[in-house]
Amino acid sequence: PKSENAWIFAKSNAVQAIGVMSFAFICNHNSFLIYGSLEEPTLKNWSRVTHMSVSLAVVISVVFAACGYMTFTGYTEGDIFENYCRDDNLATFGRFCYGVTVILTFPLECFVTREVIANVFFHGNLSTVFHIVVTVVIIAVATGISLVYDCLGIVLELNGVLSATPLVFIIPTACYLRLSKERWNHSDNLISCLILTVGVLVMTIGFVLTILHPQECSHGKEMFYCFPSNVSFHNSTLPP
Repeated sequence: PKSENAWIFAKSNAVQAIGVMSFAFICNHNSFLIYGSLEEPTLKNWSRVTHMSVSLAVVISVVFAACGYMTFTGYTEGDIFENYCRDDNLATFGRFCYGVTVILTFPLECFVTREVIANVFFHGNLSTVFHIVVTVVIIAVATGISLVYDCLGIVLELNGVLSATPLVFIIPTACYLRLSKERWNHSDNLISCLILTVGVLVMTIGFVLTILHPQECSHGKEMFYCFPSNVSFHNSTLPP
């Protein structure tokens, strides 16, 4: 069915959306490890890999977001799969593919965490036993926390504004400004100051809005248009 003011470009919660998008594209924690895994770790190859991968990710994200919102407009859920009915076989296959993607991505995140723990507490060397124990503990803690929540909206928003925003906007620019030898009014310094200011505003305002106006979640319930009793209502509100 149609929803009122569905095509307004941005509402007050757009700040939280910036945090979520930042969280989706953040990769700082993997950068050194991926750079070292290149066959020829040069800045030219690194630049090519990062630009191609991020550009492809942007295109895919925009296509999925646009198609999802054009389909459901004002009824769009934070998790687009929540909008599809359970008897939709194609959506079920999409959920399966997404699950496989998460399974394949999860070890990469755990690998970084394990590497940090090894360097901080074990001087970079883990025996086979500790290697297994640390890996199992990391996976168990992350899985246990994830099972407590069934709504991804507030999780992504808090992760975005509290974790991704500092790592994307604040910390890199602050380090650059601290180490820069240029005059304060140099263009690179001014751009860094602008990005730093935007990052601080997004983190502060996004956190406040997330706490005051958390995103609603369907908690696994099917949308009203999935039930046969709503067929007449559904047909009467759709444009001819």
